[in-house]
Amino acid sequence: MATIFDRFCNGRDAFVNPCDVIRPVPGFPEVCITTFSEGMIKNFVEHREAKVITNLYSANGTVPVYEIEYKNKRMGLFLSRVGAPACAAGLEEVIASGAKKLIQFGCCGILNESLADHKIILPSSAVRDEGTSYHYIPGSEEIDVDPASTDTAVRCLEKLKIPYVTGKVWTTDAIYRETPAAVQERREQGCLAVEMECSASLAVARFRNIPIIHFFYGADNLDAGKWEIRDLTDYGIRHTDQYMAIALECGIAF
Repeated sequence: MATIFDRFCNGRDAFVNPCDVIRPVPGFPEVCITTFSEGMIKNFVEHREAKVITNLYSANGTVPVYEIEYKNKRMGLFLSRVGAPACAAGLEEVIASGAKKLIQFGCCGILNESLADHKIILPSSAVRDEGTSYHYIPGSEEIDVDPASTDTAVRCLEKLKIPYVTGKVWTTDAIYRETPAAVQERREQGCLAVEMECSASLAVARFRNIPIIHFFYGADNLDAGKWEIRDLTDYGIRHTDQYMAIALECGIAF
């Protein structure tokens, strides 16, 4: 049997489609922001006006989708599950609910400390070392980011005077199989960081013809003789205001 890496099925209809299980939500915000830190979202909605407009359901539990407002523009805000398959399913369901544009951000592991440390990372492409993206677009080593999305993010970061770097990231399915040899190979390939969802999210967005903006903030460091955990387990909560400010400005500029 040919696997997804050898043979791509380009049929638009699946046996079960998002529209088979999700009904469009009237008045659903055009722009939706999503991140992977539950604590960050809770921190944000507890201190601002937000209302739940729908929920995403799975055996993992219920994920509320909030409506928030920034500079008189309504936007959605929801949690993405960690890992490419779960993340992609959430994106599919939010798109089926009515989202037209997506902003996704989260933490990453630094692979090039000299270039990426203490900067927001804007991916220019993602190495497809996961399985989900191959169900959405034909096989290739990388998937490129739409330059228009990058340009929007750059304008917002420069407006906020936040340092950034643009470059390749590595999307992997297996955090406990980031071997020294694999890390070195990806570093030599030009990857600035490693994470778990970017290439899959890009593939879903491309398949559904939805623009998406990505940005990452460094958490742990893999560009050292020994793994440096740093603030990985803080899940970005201490910098909620800064990261959400970037996302909200991107939402306005989108």
